[in-house]
Amino acid sequence: MKNLLSAVDLSAEEMNRILDESARMKERMRAGETDTPYAGKTLGMYFEKPSLRTRVSLEVAMHSLGGSAINLEAPAPGELWKRESIKDQARVMSRFVSVVSMRTYSQAAIEEFAREASVHVVNALSDFAHPTQALADFLTIREHCGGIAGKTVVFLGDGNNVARSLLAVAALGGARFVWCGPDSHRIDAPFVEKVVKKRPDADFDEESDPAEAVRDADIIYTDVWASMGMESEAEAREKTFMPYQVNARLLSRAPGRARVMHCLPAHRGSEITDEVMDSAKSIVYDQAENRMHLYRGLFSLWAGDWKA
Repeated sequence: MKNLLSAVDLSAEEMNRILDESARMKERMRAGETDTPYAGKTLGMYFEKPSLRTRVSLEVAMHSLGGSAINLEAPAPGELWKRESIKDQARVMSRFVSVVSMRTYSQAAIEEFAREASVHVVNALSDFAHPTQALADFLTIREHCGGIAGKTVVFLGDGNNVARSLLAVAALGGARFVWCGPDSHRIDAPFVEKVVKKRPDADFDEESDPAEAVRDADIIYTDVWASMGMESEAEAREKTFMPYQVNARLLSRAPGRARVMHCLPAHRGSEITDEVMDSAKSIVYDQAENRMHLYRGLFSLWAGDWKA
């Protein structure tokens, strides 16, 4: 597997291999074992959007594997591609680095870069997909729920890049995925159709009532209501999505086994309350840590010239 651009492009075998390797590398790190397959090699990071977890997890992952990382940060949206074509940048960067990560507004830009590059490219977030987030999340679910197959993951909020990616990975792993939110913000039908076409056994439901949605939940997941670039819509979205807030009352309608996840950054008091975020039910910080372990696992496989 040369690149990781969207979770919907993965096979179940590829997903499981990434999760297994990430878990193995996590155990090795915690045991104090050292792995340096990237000694003398470099990760090139493109950032059009601000980042805490993505940037730090990428850099720590590459440094822990013996490599280094350089950052190319845009002063404003679209500025990265104005001075030099994506094609030329991809071909030049391929002469300098071993892996390129891209956090951009445009999925199309990542896909074009990957077509022209001769090195591995990973989507570290676009307007359309966030595959590494979803994979790290299901690594976390596997750890806390004892597996993925048969588990129910309920996402409350906007049918955004995270929701799409979670749906795709849930389908690969045999989990039930329930989206709950206002009709105007559903996961787009063409993407759902693409997932179902690839995985006809995908277990996907839509539910308008939050209390009903979480009734059988193993995982209750939420995200910000206005993603980066949607700041002008924040006030309107606050009113639209408030009925889908993850709070103590909603959590009381879920089974005792249910755990709460958020990909962060969180707007406490909006999509999730302090009471829930800081409760024993929250595994938010475990999933944040697993972003780094996921990158370590993926990079480890690529260092071994993974051809699956």
